[in-house]
Amino acid sequence: MRISAHGLGGAKDLPIPSELAIAGAVAALVISFTVLAVAWREPRYDAATSGRPAPAWLDRLVSSRALAVTARVLGMAFFLYVAAAAVFGKDSLINPFLGTFYVLLWVGLVPASLLLGPFFRAVSPARTIAMLFAKVSGVPEGEGMYAYPARLGYWPAAAGLFAFVWLELVYPGSTDLGPVRLWVAAYLGIMLIGSAVWGTTFLARADPFEVYSSLVAKLSVWGRRDSLLVIRSPLANLDTVVPRPGLVAVVGVLFGSTAFDSFRESTPWLTLVQSWSTSRVLPDTLALVVFSAGVALVLTAATMATGTTSATSRRELPSLFAHSVVPIIVGYVTAHYLTYLVEYGQQTLIQLSDPFSRGDDYLGTADLQVSYWISTHPTFLAVTKVLAVALGHVVGVVAAHDRAIRLLPRRHQLTGQLPLLVAMVGFTVGGLYLLFAA
Repeated sequence: MRISAHGLGGAKDLPIPSELAIAGAVAALVISFTVLAVAWREPRYDAATSGRPAPAWLDRLVSSRALAVTARVLGMAFFLYVAAAAVFGKDSLINPFLGTFYVLLWVGLVPASLLLGPFFRAVSPARTIAMLFAKVSGVPEGEGMYAYPARLGYWPAAAGLFAFVWLELVYPGSTDLGPVRLWVAAYLGIMLIGSAVWGTTFLARADPFEVYSSLVAKLSVWGRRDSLLVIRSPLANLDTVVPRPGLVAVVGVLFGSTAFDSFRESTPWLTLVQSWSTSRVLPDTLALVVFSAGVALVLTAATMATGTTSATSRRELPSLFAHSVVPIIVGYVTAHYLTYLVEYGQQTLIQLSDPFSRGDDYLGTADLQVSYWISTHPTFLAVTKVLAVALGHVVGVVAAHDRAIRLLPRRHQLTGQLPLLVAMVGFTVGGLYLLFAA
């Protein structure tokens, strides 16, 4: 949704010079790496042993069919409610379908997954419909006609994520009801056909929202070990990300598109676009591709620029280290969309009470007022955003370090990390510069 308020508002909101903020974040990365090099010399995370069992009552509750059915019923009911607004509501910005799609779903997915684990998987309407079809047709739950090809990995999800961010950030009619409805209909159609052919494994690998939610959920404290609910540190949980084809493309699109969202409204880019073309679609599309592919290429080059053991080929390294970009994505998404989520999220909740714009108050929220407290406290906002970016990169450095000392030959365990550290410093500088100078 093209609303300028979801950005920070410029460097003027920063209580300290932006150069000092960038220097501080870079210093945090370098100091973290130095401390890790001295104090962290053996790998500490192992998916087979990490974490402690959750209380038995909590495991029974979370694993119960009653909770799973309740989550699916509530998710489906909410989907149908919003779908009614999309079909029968007015084609205007106050239609809650738009806010639900761009704010509650896309941005709200991050805090929900951090707090609750793979949230979208539990409420996904596509997964619910696929499960109902399988039950009616007598097909064993989760199975399809064929096994999902391992070589496809997350590539379909990367394509779906790119299609979403292109719709949101590039397409001129991104706030028109018709194109967004068409996108959602196409998404559901592809998910249902894919799940019929390849089973629910297709949804776990190809559904852009489920893949995004599941990746972010790896930074929660909730995990599974041999079907047992365990409580892990976020870093230990992050280490359980399974490297598959297309994972680098997924993190490239997620990080690159958020950076592009800052860049596209910068004065230099607006000046260039206006002098180049009367339409922004082509140049913005090219820029979005460059940002997304650029992140993936930098990660690939940085991780492959080292020696490897005989058990690990150089080609495997980018996927093996891609998990370290997830906290960076979460940090930058938090910094970039915090105001957007809080303020337009409230507005969407108010609009949801009147889905057809007729003055209804179905949910009892129509008379609520949006609180703009966060925008009226720019010092708190700016510090929070800088800390989010810096913390995301520090966590990424720790995750990459633990993986490096497990995979790389002893003589390359530190020097092999330097290219990736340089890449993360570049991400930090570029991210903060775009965030505050755009």
